Amino acid sequence: MPEHTQQQLVYVVDDDQGMLDSTVWLFESMGLKALPFTNGQTFLDACDPAAAACVLLDVRMPGMGGLAVQDAMRERGIGLPVIFVSAHADVPIVVRAFRGGAVDFIEKPYNEQLLLDSVQRALNQRPGVASVSVPEVQQRLDRLTPREQDIVLPLVQGFSNREIAEQLGVSVKTVDLYRSRVMKRMQADSLPALVGMLVGLGVIDPFTLQPLRDLRVS
Repeated sequence: MPEHTQQQLVYVVDDDQGMLDSTVWLFESMGLKALPFTNGQTFLDACDPAAAACVLLDVRMPGMGGLAVQDAMRERGIGLPVIFVSAHADVPIVVRAFRGGAVDFIEKPYNEQLLLDSVQRALNQRPGVASVSVPEVQQRLDRLTPREQDIVLPLVQGFSNREIAEQLGVSVKTVDLYRSRVMKRMQADSLPALVGMLVGLGVIDPFTLQPLRDLRVS
């Protein structure tokens, strides 16, 4: 069958059988073909690099975790878009995922529509090409107020709202307010999404999480 007529495929890799079954059912109910795998090695052995596909990959799995699977994909030249899902989306893990080329990172329990939208974007793009352009994200960042920009870096560095409040000398309620505004203005559905944006802009060092440049320098 010619490649352009291939049915779109989602490889779903998750050791939680219940989550795996429900996710596969969701995709198939929307007309997508979904292939389930309970461990990374089995997926790697079965994966077709030429498929019209993307990979939904759990971060924490026994044996080979999601980040190790991502590394193995890169070593094997498998350029399929990867979307990570995890109930433990701490900043270093998120940064490493995006540094490795992930196109999205979704926290569990996830919103079904958010997941479907992310998968559709991944299926419609070429591997390694961001779904939102760098200039567009920079414009969003430039439109933040100075106080909102003060919030961004501590957020993506993993500081809690209370820690940010102490750094800036404001109340936790004020940080909550500005954090909500930042997420809305940046059009970030989650903290992992915001981290991915700033990594993509080259604003933070993905290894140290330290700022690489002024936020307003495009």
